[in-house]
Amino acid sequence: MMRTAMSLAVLLLLATPSAFAGEPEINVKAVCNTRSADAKDLQIPLDQSDQDCVRDEEAARRQLGALWASTSVSIRNRCQADARSLGTLDYFDLLSCLQIAEDLKSVPKEETGTQSMAPRR
Repeated sequence: MMRTAMSLAVLLLLATPSAFAGEPEINVKAVCNTRSADAKDLQIPLDQSDQDCVRDEEAARRQLGALWASTSVSIRNRCQADARSLGTLDYFDLLSCLQIAEDLKSVPKEETGTQSMAPRR
């Protein structure tokens, strides 16, 4: 019984999402190279050079670091999951997602469309 409990505890620790740790580690150069390759494949003009892309991603990483610890784990997990499912996990998108979530916290519920659907009397 003790062995089973220990095995379960180890599995839970291994399955813990990365959001419980520090901010995610993203290979910025790989992200920027992929964007360039995608633009070439789709025959569309690049919106920025790889060097500018790396610079912008590093700036977003620094801003994300300041916001990451103060954001709830559920929001961090949701933002990471959304980005992964879209295939766009990068610092800029994570930062944008967290900032939008923070902005929505300060909006009254009536403005966000989350008010009750119960009939008014």
